Amino acid sequence: MQPSSALIPSTGVWLLLVLSLAATTAAQSPSEDVYTDFQQNCASCHTIGGGRLAVPDLEGVGERRERDWLVRFVRDPKAVIDSGDAVAQQLLSEARGVVMPTAPGMDAARVDRLLDLLSYESELAAGGQRSRFGGLQIADRPLTPADVTRGRALFEGRAAFASGAPACLACHDVAGLGGLGGGRLGPDLTTAYARLDGRKALAAWLSNPPSAVMAPVYRAAPLEGEEVLGLVAFLADAGAGGEVAAASSTLDFLLWGLGLAAALLVLFDFAWRDRFRAMRRPLVDAARRRTARGSAGPMETASR
Repeated sequence: MQPSSALIPSTGVWLLLVLSLAATTAAQSPSEDVYTDFQQNCASCHTIGGGRLAVPDLEGVGERRERDWLVRFVRDPKAVIDSGDAVAQQLLSEARGVVMPTAPGMDAARVDRLLDLLSYESELAAGGQRSRFGGLQIADRPLTPADVTRGRALFEGRAAFASGAPACLACHDVAGLGGLGGGRLGPDLTTAYARLDGRKALAAWLSNPPSAVMAPVYRAAPLEGEEVLGLVAFLADAGAGGEVAAASSTLDFLLWGLGLAAALLVLFDFAWRDRFRAMRRPLVDAARRRTARGSAGPMETASR
């Protein structure tokens, strides 16, 4: 029995069905602005399907927690923790007392968009596709002394980052650097490897630093995987010495500054010695001669 042609959708109907399905799928996909928001404010600490860093993996978080709770927590984590909420207290304990920062302007609508992104990316990860936030892919091989050496050179600026990013030494210090040490704008990184629970979390932080100062700089000049690996090796080695922070170099800086200032004064005095003799001394001598002639009597002057 042949099917009735009335039951077979026409080509136009099939086209409408395909377009409708495509539109539905596109509507479920978050906008690039939401991806950028997550990248800037969340990806340095959280993955989606890439495993736990110092804080939980967010794959499937919408199934583990009620949406209203997530909205309240993301908007103001400290307020939820201070309220005595048992789940928030557990998260704080697992993060070793580090409170999740609140992103500026985080309202309920913005949190909803981020939660929709988490749901969308979680479905991708559960289906076997890699989420865009599945974590930085760096080699998992053992760290070597060569990695430590390269990482130190990158940290100190003796080797340049491929992207042209500034050296870490400009803002951060680490125990054992010697000389005047590093900068004081950012935190001391001597124990960063231990504070961030090791290699994976530290690599994520270095690849996408969340601070207001570093984020715009390294977003435009991201580090490569092997560069991140070298820095991780160097910071792991720095923390293995048992020191908790680099020694203060304030006094050394002051003494070096005074010494250099004195050396510059001596150098300027040497460079300008001829100017003093060629300009001021002749003027002084000429003034003395005029004074001497003026003090001589009229008879003495006439006899000359």
